Amino acid sequence: MITIRELLNRIRWDRDYGRGDFAIGYFDRFEERIIVVPLESVLFPPDDHASLVLSDAAGEPISMPLHRVYEVYRNGELILHREVRDG
Repeated sequence: MITIRELLNRIRWDRDYGRGDFAIGYFDRFEERIIVVPLESVLFPPDDHASLVLSDAAGEPISMPLHRVYEVYRNGELILHREVRDG
């Protein structure tokens, strides 16, 4: 199985594969649900290979560890899904 990091790198760096409308679903611990955001709103810090940066509801940047990304969509189709673990 491909890792989240490998898939996101392929989307970002493989021109042919990266064509399309991508979104990621991350687990929000406070809302206890998966929240889906468009990939174009996600930033990838160059010095941090284990996190990405999203904007919260107030527009403030928050660092999100890659292990909290559970879904990836391409053109509305779910292409990667991991079960959310309890705890």
